Amino acid sequence: MSTRRPSLRGRLLAFLALPMLALLLLNAVITYRIALAYSNHLHDRNLLDDAQSFARMLQTMPRSDQLSPQARFLLEYDPDGHSYFNVESLHHGSVVSNTDFTAIPGARHCLASSPALYSTHLNHQKVRLATVCIANVGEPGDQLVVTVGETYADRRQRAQEILLITIPMMTLLMLCVGALVWLGVNHGLRILQPLTRRLAERNHGLAPISSPDVPREILPLIETIDGLFGRLAEMIALQDRFIADAAHQLRSPLAGISLHVDRALNAGDAATRNDALEHVRRLNQRTARVSGQLLALTRAQTSPTVVEPLALDVLVPEWVAARVPEAIRAGVDLGYQPPAGPARVQGYAPALQEALDNLIDNALRYAGRGATVTVGLSTAADARVELYVEDDGPGVPDAAMPRLGERFYRVAGATASGTGLGLAIAREAVEHIQGSLHYQAALPRGLKVSILLPRLPADPP
Repeated sequence: MSTRRPSLRGRLLAFLALPMLALLLLNAVITYRIALAYSNHLHDRNLLDDAQSFARMLQTMPRSDQLSPQARFLLEYDPDGHSYFNVESLHHGSVVSNTDFTAIPGARHCLASSPALYSTHLNHQKVRLATVCIANVGEPGDQLVVTVGETYADRRQRAQEILLITIPMMTLLMLCVGALVWLGVNHGLRILQPLTRRLAERNHGLAPISSPDVPREILPLIETIDGLFGRLAEMIALQDRFIADAAHQLRSPLAGISLHVDRALNAGDAATRNDALEHVRRLNQRTARVSGQLLALTRAQTSPTVVEPLALDVLVPEWVAARVPEAIRAGVDLGYQPPAGPARVQGYAPALQEALDNLIDNALRYAGRGATVTVGLSTAADARVELYVEDDGPGVPDAAMPRLGERFYRVAGATASGTGLGLAIAREAVEHIQGSLHYQAALPRGLKVSILLPRLPADPP
């Protein structure tokens, strides 16, 4: 069952199309509001003109309870019957009206000198009224309140007509903008094609793929891919080097084992056969040690960089105590020199223990029986912690000092068996946690190997 992969083009278009649709709806609402306000303004002006025209017509007409045909035509122009009028005398009450205006007192609007426009409810619907007050020519001291009104139906209809006119234009505009967005997104995504083509044409090699034509927006992604390529290239190189080292170091022991096996099979006496089997046993031990050292070196090079605060004044004594039985068997006096105060560093405990174990192993192996090996901790003046292994063995010639820590390098004339990987493993493990390894001749004789790590402030008491 195949899953549908998300589309960058689809997401961009959806991200742009949905806001555009929302803007279209918002524009329609705003357009309707503006059209309704404009329609209200025009109708209010016409309504006020009608009220004033009606008032002037009444002043020229003789006193009567009936309207002239001209006045009635002026007022009842609405074919839907949504127009209302009322003439009220302040002294005599309603003079003429086409509906019940008793609930709407018009006298209060005569207190103002100018005509009044206001909204109210009449016959259970909202209406807009214009009121004009004039003097009653037939009765001095009396005033006539002339009120003309209309419903809001026509106003809303005019606003809807304006909206219906603008909607097709707005829709056409949005479609044109959508087409331009579609073309723009497709054209913008074409910039990824050269990068895709370079990746497709690459059969081998893990060189960086970034180039000046990479857009700024996807540069972090390309840099992440380049970093991944770099780490992958390092892992492949490390694997190739491990295979080459294993082939180089295991070829001689395996050839020796094969030789002595043939010798044991062809031996005519038990002494020769036992001697050959003893050689096979030693070569097998050497092969196992070489394999273990190679794996330790690879582990030191690829161990995760997970650092945490470490209290070396607590951990190192435990690590040294675990090697005491081995030192006793080797006839070496293994001791520990504690620091003057807390020794806290930022590091990775397994990597640091791996480095210390290899330094102790080197000291026990090369210092010789009767030697003294001291593991110590001290805090340097430059805010660093020094973890050192010092012995009083034969030491290392000055000419060989620069080569210490090289893979498979052994000092000329060394009699103890070894693989030449111990210091290399220690160096890789220490550098993996941002530390450094240093060598110096011990006084009066021997070798001192130091691990320097940044010191952390001590915890408050």
